[in-house]
Amino acid sequence: MEATASSFIEIRGARTHNLKNIDLDIPRGKLTVLTGVSGSGKSSLAFDTLFAEGQRQYLQSLSSYTRQFVDQMERPNVDSIRGLQPSLCIDQHQGVSSPRSTVGTVTEVYDYLRLLMARVAMPACHACGAPIDRQPPSAIVAAVRQLPEGTRLTVLAPMVIGRKGGHADVFERIVKAGLIRAWVDDEIIELESPPVLSPRREHSISAVVDRLVVRVDNAERIEQAVMSALQLSDGLVSTHTAPAGNAGGEPLLQRLYSTRFACAACGTSLPEIEPRTFSFNSAYGACQTCEGFGSVGEEQKALCPACHGRRLRPESLAIRLHGYSIADIVQLPLNDCQRWLQGLAFDADTLPVAEPILKEILPRLQYLADVGLSYLTLDRSADSLSGGELQRVRLATSVGTGLIGVCYVLDEPSIGLHPRDTQRLIDILRSLQRKGNTVVVVEHDETMMRAADLLVDIGPGAGKQGGEIIASGPPKKVQKVAESLTGRYLLGRLGIANAASRTIESEGPALEVIGITKNNLVDVSVRLPLGRLVGITGVSGSGKSTLVHDTLVLAVEAHFSGRKIAKHWKRVTGLEHIDRLVEIDQSPIGRSPRSVPATYCGLWDDVRKIFAATRDAKQRGFKPARFSFNAGAGRCEGCAGQGRQKLEMSFLEDVDVPCPDCGGKRFNRATLSVHFKGKNIAQVLDLTIDEAAEFFENFDSLRRTLKSLQDVGLGYLSLGQRATTLSGGEAQRLKLAAELAKPATGRTLVVLDEPTTGLHVSDVVRLVDVLQGLVDRGNTVLVIEHHMELIRCCDWVIDMGPEGGMGGGRVLAVGPPTMIAKTDFPTGIALRNGLAP
Repeated sequence: MEATASSFIEIRGARTHNLKNIDLDIPRGKLTVLTGVSGSGKSSLAFDTLFAEGQRQYLQSLSSYTRQFVDQMERPNVDSIRGLQPSLCIDQHQGVSSPRSTVGTVTEVYDYLRLLMARVAMPACHACGAPIDRQPPSAIVAAVRQLPEGTRLTVLAPMVIGRKGGHADVFERIVKAGLIRAWVDDEIIELESPPVLSPRREHSISAVVDRLVVRVDNAERIEQAVMSALQLSDGLVSTHTAPAGNAGGEPLLQRLYSTRFACAACGTSLPEIEPRTFSFNSAYGACQTCEGFGSVGEEQKALCPACHGRRLRPESLAIRLHGYSIADIVQLPLNDCQRWLQGLAFDADTLPVAEPILKEILPRLQYLADVGLSYLTLDRSADSLSGGELQRVRLATSVGTGLIGVCYVLDEPSIGLHPRDTQRLIDILRSLQRKGNTVVVVEHDETMMRAADLLVDIGPGAGKQGGEIIASGPPKKVQKVAESLTGRYLLGRLGIANAASRTIESEGPALEVIGITKNNLVDVSVRLPLGRLVGITGVSGSGKSTLVHDTLVLAVEAHFSGRKIAKHWKRVTGLEHIDRLVEIDQSPIGRSPRSVPATYCGLWDDVRKIFAATRDAKQRGFKPARFSFNAGAGRCEGCAGQGRQKLEMSFLEDVDVPCPDCGGKRFNRATLSVHFKGKNIAQVLDLTIDEAAEFFENFDSLRRTLKSLQDVGLGYLSLGQRATTLSGGEAQRLKLAAELAKPATGRTLVVLDEPTTGLHVSDVVRLVDVLQGLVDRGNTVLVIEHHMELIRCCDWVIDMGPEGGMGGGRVLAVGPPTMIAKTDFPTGIALRNGLAP
């Protein structure tokens, strides 16, 4: 039976970036994997063409107000895309991440937990710990009547507690109730002319019901004031009291009463418990000392002394569900949290309330476990997650929303995932696909490629040598295409030859850390042979980062700086064998569009000098500073040298568009009139690193750095590519190239975190050569890695696990890859089929 046209997303004439007028039919409701060497055009097709057009078409379908912005957006260079569904991009970029964002808030699990706590948890008094129950109006009246004779009393009806807005309607209600004053943000206001409040600030507003002196003959008046306040504020009344004769010099004593919850033991009262009681983003629930951040201090963040990092008020933390506060729940590893919630028992009254909430929470926790994140906690800060972790969190969240008829576009979701867990990730993608969604994945993982309904290999090379579809079809068809590097890899004809392991002498120089106790590591000791390529592996959350970044790197840094630090290990030996430490992670090289590879690697200073030395520049009196896009008279002032501008989309995310003044060139017209070898400064900035190496082949000052960038597989990047568009793997290899360009010293400890991120197996071969070259020069290279092709080329492997979180933290095996492959731990099993006999 022939498929109808609507069964496919039909791409015709795609020419975005290096794509060479390609046509491709992507089956709707299926799993499609795009692969190819780094820089071949995968992202140009997936994100800059498919997703960008899906976003544009969606915006075009909205209101006329929104459509006015669409024409200003950069349209993908493609003839047509038919049959495209609404598109959702799940990539590795942090985006705009608030310090308040956590795994719980990103996945919306915390929202449901707040609802669960508000509806079925048991409140307790934060002052004395006694259970809190509702307080009848008569008890409130009696408590107020018992104030000492002569006490100056103000009875207030709380109307707004820590809520943003102008609240004009609240003042109107107070006036209609016949009252003439309000207590606004700790100040009494006369309501003859109601105040104008800033709608962006949080305000607290209470109606002033009565002001009197407590006397025996005022008992009836006190009762009337309390009852009026309870009625006006729906069950709340607060009192401000001062001793007899107080003239304003002493602070007022404030107390809140409620017909909702009150402590019979000490008189403490709480307003109605609601979801925002547990929100650290609201003044209603957030700790007043740290304002819900959990830490204090601008630069040196210290644990909040009031809430001890738990972010909430004492009143909120005193409310418990089966003995656990919400802070206790979110501190549990996700697998433990899931088991704990599943084990809760509710009575007949609370079960109908709790059951539907748990039906929203438990599947989301299971999805997070399915993508290999069961070791995380819900209170883990979102900005502390790696790119791969964050992408899988977003993926699990998307599955939980139940969207259908959507085209999901993902960027290497297997990053940071041990091969053992890849099949569970595939199952998640399949669950999305079975709901009627189209899933398009940019990926290099062999298991993922073999699972695809359609595998598209793009190449054959990077940059201008790429942009073509080399093979397309089911994986078994692609592996029969001789021209396809991916096909040869799947067929077993392309890989990395087993490296001849260097001898590891038991008495040779080594860095040894003894008695590490941190996170899930308990009294762990490791020995790291120096002058070798060493791999640290294990499932996600097994303790690799704690061992390497939080311990080994910290110990070496403290040794070189002489700084005293709080040690979580007993002792370190072998530091005398290391002269220098280079830690290369996947953090961005800069958060500004002005940060580009040319500036980061120090190339741009030399390029500016070259342009300043031209005849055109000398005639105009242009100095090197003229060719800077960061400052000076040469840059475009319309975009301040960024080449891009933010197009505010009101209720939608801002869109990045080329500057209308310079067309994205960053420089003004006078600067662009200067040419070197037929190119102006903007055209040079657009050169790929491979093209720049040829263009500047006669300049020794540039040749070494450009060669280093090519060696780590970044020849396809342009000199002016914005740092904000680089993946974590590209940023890390850029940093590695910058280090390689420096004069070699030997005896350096080089630490890398998953350097194979974003690399096709053919590119991994080049990376291994670079790392082996560093070792051959007397350095030690330590890599945290899941890519088995690289691990089997290591001289020594330290395998951790066996699980993530508290199920890990152990050193399972150490030795050369051939020895690790003999174990039945996850890494041994993964290595076994990859090693040659």
